[in-house]
Amino acid sequence: MNFSELFKLSGLLGRFSPDGKCLASSIQHRLVVRDASSLQILQLYTCLDQIQYIEWSSDSLFILCAMYKRGIVQVWSLEQPDWHCKIDEGSAGLVASCWSPDGRHILNTTEFHLRITVWSLCTKSVSYIKYPKACQQGMAFTKDGRYMAVAERRDCKDFISIFVCNNWQLLRHFDTETQDLFGIEWAPNGCVLAAWDTCLEYKVLLYSLDGRLLSSYRAYEWPLGVKSIAWSPSSQFLAIGSFDEKVRILNHVTWKKITEFDHPATISSKKTIVYKEVEKSPTVDTERLTFPPTRALASSLFSTQSKYDISQVPVSLQYIKPVADRANPKVGVGMLAFSADNCFLATKNDNIPNAVWIWDIRKLKLSVVLEQLCTIQGFQWDPCQPRLAVCTGSSRVYLWTPGGCVVVQVPGEGDFQITSISWHCSGDSMLLLSKENFCVCYLEREEV
Repeated sequence: MNFSELFKLSGLLGRFSPDGKCLASSIQHRLVVRDASSLQILQLYTCLDQIQYIEWSSDSLFILCAMYKRGIVQVWSLEQPDWHCKIDEGSAGLVASCWSPDGRHILNTTEFHLRITVWSLCTKSVSYIKYPKACQQGMAFTKDGRYMAVAERRDCKDFISIFVCNNWQLLRHFDTETQDLFGIEWAPNGCVLAAWDTCLEYKVLLYSLDGRLLSSYRAYEWPLGVKSIAWSPSSQFLAIGSFDEKVRILNHVTWKKITEFDHPATISSKKTIVYKEVEKSPTVDTERLTFPPTRALASSLFSTQSKYDISQVPVSLQYIKPVADRANPKVGVGMLAFSADNCFLATKNDNIPNAVWIWDIRKLKLSVVLEQLCTIQGFQWDPCQPRLAVCTGSSRVYLWTPGGCVVVQVPGEGDFQITSISWHCSGDSMLLLSKENFCVCYLEREEV
């Protein structure tokens, strides 16, 4: 592996362009666009205030920069650096901004979720969508970009509206059988929309494109319910992570549960491989010691390295009992992700914060557990092959493939705490983000 030098960053705002050619990052009120392979600066833009959100258009020709405090969105063009666009929501305020799938419309959500404003860059026309619901995932586009679903709240009832994206005409409008709709998400094939209720009510509803209720799923009644969901890339499976520390898999034919995965604190199956991260202090040749020590020697003296050992089962994982009398308890399956080939599912149970669970979907069983020294901050699958990258807020990256597991130390001085990982669309490089810096990790072709 090769690593770039560290570059300054603010707000974890670093994004590869969809075509993979460019890399955008922000430093306070400046937007820096680099070549993704050489990291040479291509463009430098100055915004009116500190940037709080950036997003590429689908064709990689424009970049949106949102400044929520000011209620302003600025749009920059890569082809025409002199062209610029400013959208000011004024007294209505701004809490969210995103591109439409065609990359020529911007959707702004005003404060208090009074409305969504659709701005056209081509015709300069404006459309309004009323009554959007203030929830975690209240807007969703189909993967082909043809339709948009919006969660709405009217007269103390939940509704979903489906719009055609090329002219923003309303296609369907229907009410949902939810107490307090929490989120919506399209299946990758765009045929089914999943909607789920607040954590106080375990309910997952599946709707067709024309608004028909295909199925309703409820695993149990009274305890806290759904915490996360994820569609498989083939749209064949819907994984539901719950507060009871289980993942339930629904199939796309009957929408019934085909299996459920538990996350016990003790791994006892001999068919499960447990990789445990262990730290080792470097051995230093005393004859090489000088005073004062050289910078390279000093850094090697005080740096610890880590590697994976395969643990003998049974293995007891670090389990944290949640504090019951506090809001948002650290309990249940909060992270889910399918591999690009549909063969594996990675999960994290918040009660066991240092472990990543990797399930074999073909055999419907637990394949691997990665036990880390620190809390899992995030993980993401390679978009081209079954390879999982994990970060834990340290200066190390962890890679798992069906062939094995490896710990990679990011070289460099200073404390580079990786809290987010983003794969390049080709799968041959990764963007590693910390609160104040970022670097790019390039994987060798042999490794790829």
